[in-house]
Order: sequence, then structure tokens, then C-alpha cells
Amino acid sequence: MSLNSNDRSIAGFTMAGHALVHWFETAIPIFLVVWLAEFDVSVVLIGLIVALGYAPFGLGALPGGILADRYGPKRLIVLCLAGMSLAFGVLAAASLLESIYAIAVGLLLWGIAASIYHPAGLALISTGVEERGTVFAWHGIAGNVGIALGPFVAATLLIFLEWPVVAALLAIPGILAVVYGLAAQFDSTAAVADDVDAGPDEALSLSDLVTNSRALFASAFAIVFVIVTFEGLFYRGVLTYLPEIMHGLPAIEGLVVPDALEAYDIEPEFYIYVGLLVVGMGGQYAGGKLTDTIPAARGLAGMFAILAVLALAFVPVSNLGLGPLLILCAVLGFFLFAIQPFYQNAVAVYTPPDTRGLSYGYTYLGEFGLGAASIAIGGFVLGELSVTAFFVVISSFALAGSALSVALALGLDRMFDRFETEPAAEAEAEA
Repeated sequence: MSLNSNDRSIAGFTMAGHALVHWFETAIPIFLVVWLAEFDVSVVLIGLIVALGYAPFGLGALPGGILADRYGPKRLIVLCLAGMSLAFGVLAAASLLESIYAIAVGLLLWGIAASIYHPAGLALISTGVEERGTVFAWHGIAGNVGIALGPFVAATLLIFLEWPVVAALLAIPGILAVVYGLAAQFDSTAAVADDVDAGPDEALSLSDLVTNSRALFASAFAIVFVIVTFEGLFYRGVLTYLPEIMHGLPAIEGLVVPDALEAYDIEPEFYIYVGLLVVGMGGQYAGGKLTDTIPAARGLAGMFAILAVLALAFVPVSNLGLGPLLILCAVLGFFLFAIQPFYQNAVAVYTPPDTRGLSYGYTYLGEFGLGAASIAIGGFVLGELSVTAFFVVISSFALAGSALSVALALGLDRMFDRFETEPAAEAEAEA
């Protein structure tokens, strides 16, 4: 990375944090099967307990963003890493208590801690990094590494070790990251103008938060928020149901998993899914680099349009055989993650530096919180209609995002400027 020392330090710190958030997140489902056998509980109960951990991950993004503005992003990220590591320690200790409710406590603690990362990490990059697009790219790649490695490492260790030991071992990288973060030195506001106060504001009050929120949603950020929500609907719907959809495809039936991999007891479509995530690393890098040359709104419009076409093409292409399906999944994985640096950059472009934590808090409330609605929508469509109908609905999310991005690129944000200046002009005239 051709970055200055401050950019490199922030990049290393945030890449470690992003990778570990998803490392822990994707390891949890691997434990699910073990817990069902270990505690002899119903799928409904264990599902509710796991949901207890995942729910705060999205819903806590807004409070996390508020705290990042109040206390500074570095402090919050270190707290996030320590909290997630402690949560997996609680999971390991749950076996000693022989209580499924102790696991519930550990998962809830993990969800609360993990919710802090995205608004704090992206706020830090947006205010501290000069080469923002490049660092957004590497930051995204690190997240994909965590997504891919989390379940593989957990599954591999479970072959040889008891699950409490595995949970404890998975916490070790988080503890090391806490030590690294405490020692890291960087200027978290190096990328903002000298006359702008983007540092921690411990005097931030509830009335300030209400005022800042009103200002954000009376600006072009309101459009960006809706755009990000549509991206979240597309992203969560695709990643949730793609393995299940591929499981029933004729093209997959001819795929033979090598004997060396059969020990994982994972279906072939899981490896295609992980391959999609690996290709997504390239998409993250390309998208991040392109944000330095393509305006955020224009890039979002193009990326959404491509995703809409890929969604509509999935069913007809999957009927052509395994080769075309693999190519389509690779292209889908590339663009599914290439779009992310564009919306992350859009937030930085259309919001003031001193409310960046709050801005990214709302952003990830839309991405992970409201975006999760596509899980319910997708489940209904797949259950009551068809796979084709599912991809039509998913494509509609991308088309809506593309239309809003086109409007933003054509100057819809200037409408908010007019709303702000007209009352001021009227007040001056009355005076």
C-alpha cells in the first residue's frame, strides 16, 4: 500500500477490527449444530438465542455511532474487540455451567460489542485517512477474509477439540488485536480541515444528537440512507438464501467434493458460496480504488444496475450447467462487494466530519438492521412463490437503489440545499 504512515496505521488497525468482527460472526453458526446436540434443546429455542446475538449487531449500530462521536473511534474499536473476545470467553465458560442461558448471555454480549465496530471503524477512516478509497478497499478485503476464515477455522478445530476449547481459541486473535490497538499511534482527524473539530465531543448532549440527526436527514444523507437500505436488502437476501437455492439446482448435483474435504460434512454449494466471498475481496479492492476516480453517486448507479441484471440472469444461467453457474456466482460476488466502498464513500461525501460516527451509525442501521427485512421477504417469496420470483424481488431492490443513485448524480442533493437556503433568505428579508 502506497500510503503515508498515518494512513497505514489506521488501515492496519481497522483491517484487524473488521476481519475479527466477521471472524466471530461467521463462527457462531458452526457452533449451532454442536449446541443443539450438547444441550438437547429445540431448534426454536436455540434459534431465538442465536437471534439474540445477531439482533444487536444491526440495531446497535446507531448507538455505536453516537458513542464514536462522543468518545472517539479508537477507544470504541478497542472496546469492541475486548467485548467480543470476552463474549467468546463467556461461551467457553458456558460448558462449565451446563447452561444454554449462559450461551445466550455470551451471544448477547457479542452482539452488543460487535455493533460498535462499523460506525466507529468507518468514521475513523473517513476523518483520519488521506487515501480514503484505497483504505476502504483494503478494509473491505479484511472483512471478507474474516467471513471466509471464521467458519473454516471453527469447523476444522471442532474436528479435533471440544467446542468450549475452540470458542476460547477463537478469542485469542481478538485479545492480540486489543493489545495491538492500545499500542497503535495515529491522528484520527488528519484528513479533515484544520478549522473543523472532528475529534471526540464528550459534551455531546441528547439535544445535540436530535439536532444533528435532523440536520442529517434534511440533507442529501437522507437519500444516501435509503440507497444503503436497498443495498442491505439486496446483500442480506442474496447471502442468506443463495446456498439454499443452489442446493436444489441440477447443475450442483454433478459436483463431486474431494475426499479430503468430506470430513467437514459440508455440501458442495457451501464451497461455491465461500468462493463467492473470496472473489468479493477483489471486488472490494477494485471498488475502493474506483472511488478515487468515479463520483460516489455515479458509481452506485452503475453497480446497482449490474447487480439487478445479474439477479435476473441467475435462473436462466443456472439452467445452462455448472460452468456458467460458477462464472455467474463469481461475477455476482465481485460486484456484490465492489459496491460497498461506494456507499461508504458516499456517506463521507455527503455528511459533515463532526457527525461522521452518527452518520455511519444510521448507515449500518439501514444496512444490517432494515436490510435484514429481506430475510423475511425472501423466505416468504421462496416458500409461497418461486426462485424466479425471489430474484425478481431482489433485483427490484437493486433497481430502486440505482434509480435513487441516478437522481443523486443528477443533482437531487441540491434540492436539500435549496430547502436550507430559502428559510434563511426569508428570515433575512423579514429582518
